[in-house]
Amino acid sequence: MLLFLFWSLLLTKLVELATSASCKPHGLDIRFPFWLSDQQPDNHGYPGFELSCNGKDTVLMLPYSVKFFVKNIDYKAQQIHVYDPDSCLPRQLIKLNISASAFSFIKESTTKVTLFNCSSSLQSVSGELPCLSSPGHKVYVSTSYGYAVGHSLLSCREIGNLSVPPDVTSVYQTDLRLNWYKPMCSNCEAEGKGCRLKINSTLNETECFSIERQHTGASIKIVVTGVVLGAFLLALVSFGVYYYVFRFKKETESELKMKRFLEDYHALKPTRYSYADIKRMTNQFEEKLGQGGYGTVFKGRLSSDVLVAVKVLDNFKGDGEEFINEVGSMGRIHHRNVARLVGFCADGYKRALVYEYLPNGSLEKFVFADEGENCCSLGYEKLQDIALGIARGIEYLHQGCDQQILHFDIKPHNILLDHKFNPKISDFGLAKLCSKDKSSVSMTTARGTMGYIAPEVLSRNFGNVSHKSDVYSFGMLLLQMVGGREFVDVTVESTSQDYFTELRYNHLYKGEGLGIGADDRLYNANIARKLTIVGLWCIQWHPAERPSMKVVVQMLEGEGDNLPMPPHPYASAV
Repeated sequence: MLLFLFWSLLLTKLVELATSASCKPHGLDIRFPFWLSDQQPDNHGYPGFELSCNGKDTVLMLPYSVKFFVKNIDYKAQQIHVYDPDSCLPRQLIKLNISASAFSFIKESTTKVTLFNCSSSLQSVSGELPCLSSPGHKVYVSTSYGYAVGHSLLSCREIGNLSVPPDVTSVYQTDLRLNWYKPMCSNCEAEGKGCRLKINSTLNETECFSIERQHTGASIKIVVTGVVLGAFLLALVSFGVYYYVFRFKKETESELKMKRFLEDYHALKPTRYSYADIKRMTNQFEEKLGQGGYGTVFKGRLSSDVLVAVKVLDNFKGDGEEFINEVGSMGRIHHRNVARLVGFCADGYKRALVYEYLPNGSLEKFVFADEGENCCSLGYEKLQDIALGIARGIEYLHQGCDQQILHFDIKPHNILLDHKFNPKISDFGLAKLCSKDKSSVSMTTARGTMGYIAPEVLSRNFGNVSHKSDVYSFGMLLLQMVGGREFVDVTVESTSQDYFTELRYNHLYKGEGLGIGADDRLYNANIARKLTIVGLWCIQWHPAERPSMKVVVQMLEGEGDNLPMPPHPYASAV
């Protein structure tokens, strides 16, 4: 029996080695910052550098379901050479939002081109894209300096715009070269060293390390594997039949089933469900998770392995605006720090929203809990990670989407935590979509939760409503994460908010303790001070004095000692 288990484990290891080798065509070397999602844990690589295997090809997935096959990776130059598997690069480029990824074009400047679909060939026009054309319909490229410019295009239909490298001829190629600037591992490569995430770092910092010992270890492993393989080859063949019939086949079917599900689950557009589907996935609304102002949340299942949270909206409240905002906003968002909208139900007057299930609930219960409860178990390093994740999510809403999304209800209740306590922004019922080039948005009534609403949202006398209103709410959330239960009454009356802010400001300048302090072992004065400084900058009374979320992310990623001290938030309010 022990011999059988040994052989089974050895064969499993060999299958893993074979799978790994099958994803390295033409000597492709996959190492940090890249990592294989189906073979390595995510802490083996850097965020945004996830690769996967498709047969013998290595696949790079970019935002909005853009898929490239990897031809080569130059770690010294920090370049990746990719190509379109269907030999039609424009079909991928039209979906590509390069600014939302970890990569950039080799040349930072780009050229805007427009694609036109014409019902027949244009004799006097060049720039046809054969891979997008079909019999009776020709697709042409138009640039600002004239590949397909002329009165003849007036009879054609515009089908999309895309940004390409300065050399517009790249749209006719099948491959593309991309740069990455972070993490900066080229200095390690130049010294013949490896690069990896710094141990115990919470800010994705990297470090160089010697790889000589690892090479020696790899050589020993190869020799040992060869000896073992030769000695037990006959036995492995015998047990291989058993393994394939009773184990491998079953695991392969399960893996394919899960892979198909995850492809559907991560599709850009949410699925539309019937009300019967909603009742079935919640088991007739058996387990209630919570109650909100616009409906009730129930626990549900999409399958035996995947849980969801189903929000059944109250049919007698509102005019459907929250439902439209949630589906319209969240349906186009794909970010690790924004809750995923899996689907929705609009069955007559019955409406529901289906989200990914996040087992640790909202940030509220960890911030507002009494001493000795959940709040203190997170620790200040985890609170800093949560704050940085929320900031990145808001920055994505403001700059990473096609349209700017203003949330208008950032607060601990609307920050959910997954099984690893990664934060995800939720509840877009009050959100507004607007163009990125607009410096302000129009609002007929105030929206949000008292205590977190920016002054200009309540009265235009304090300035225009803009993305800086979300910055204010985030600042109040940061101070609340540091202040704990001192902040509990902030939603009751404005005097409580003023008192709390005054207390935080005075503590900062007097050098007094800033944190919840329920467990001295988890208290970190440097982190508490940094979060307080950033929070006070975010709640400056006038919007122009607040930083953008991009700057906020940089402040949270940096060292607290280098941050400038903020003025009193309400000094210019009178």
